[in-house]
Amino acid sequence: MRNSESVTFGGSGLDRAANLRGDDAKLAELWADNAARVLVIWRGKVLVDGAALVRLPVDHAVFGDASAGWLFLGMDQGTPVFARDISGWEPDGLDPAEMAQFIDPSQQQHPALPAGQVFVELRSVMAQLTPRDAELIASAKSLFDWHRTHRFCSACGVESNMTMAGWQRDCPSCERKHFPRTDPVVIMLITHGNSVLMGRSPHWPEGMYSLLAGFVEPGETIEGAVRREVFEEAGIKIGAVDYLASQPWPYPSSLMVGCKGEALNRDITIDPVEIEHALWLTREQMLEVHAGIHPVIKPARTGAIAHFLVQHWLADRLD
Repeated sequence: MRNSESVTFGGSGLDRAANLRGDDAKLAELWADNAARVLVIWRGKVLVDGAALVRLPVDHAVFGDASAGWLFLGMDQGTPVFARDISGWEPDGLDPAEMAQFIDPSQQQHPALPAGQVFVELRSVMAQLTPRDAELIASAKSLFDWHRTHRFCSACGVESNMTMAGWQRDCPSCERKHFPRTDPVVIMLITHGNSVLMGRSPHWPEGMYSLLAGFVEPGETIEGAVRREVFEEAGIKIGAVDYLASQPWPYPSSLMVGCKGEALNRDITIDPVEIEHALWLTREQMLEVHAGIHPVIKPARTGAIAHFLVQHWLADRLD
């Protein structure tokens, strides 16, 4: 698919400078560089000014609330870029119920930052970010989520240490090395003639439908995962499967592998444990959905690979 890397989080050619991650002297030099800038994460939310990531100098007052470790994300046109987490900060008047919504609409303003620089849910701004900002923040968010949930060695249980500029954890007891994980997920544009298969999970907001998706199992190919997931969720058998595009998805850390598949039957039998409903929509009906004028189904979230794949299917650009 020629347009595959134009998907949100699809990559920007960032120089990740992985060769520097183990060079403590060079990293210290980069950290001391007056040009160095730091992205800020707070409880998974990102610091923005409008639709742009905020990049702060390393000595900014906001980092008084930062945890000990920082991440080195790479070199952006010669500028060192780091990330820090300030989740220890407790804003006044925080509403946990509002933050627990499917998409958190709240914003948090740190007292050390000027008006307009606020922490927001990444989903709310992801489609508006530049490709470079999207790649940087997807990496930072996924890494911080991994460090938060993998503090202890899976082999012996001892708390491990962040190393390699945040790209590794080392166990001080058994010396096991641990690396960030990415979970592969297939997401499928399944068609039968002029129709596409859509489904919804029971916890989604009303009217929200998307392409079917599921995790790839150990020992399974991408093609096998596509066929298994569609049959398990909707009872549809799939013939030919082709790769279309991929998208890093930092919620918390997946790689969405977009595929197209040809359905061999149309009769839907859902697995109610997996999905709440599935249906076939014609291209004409999907045009209504995409335009936001369908009476029941809302358009897919802009920035998600499902929206990207459906948009290109409607435009007949799946090549």
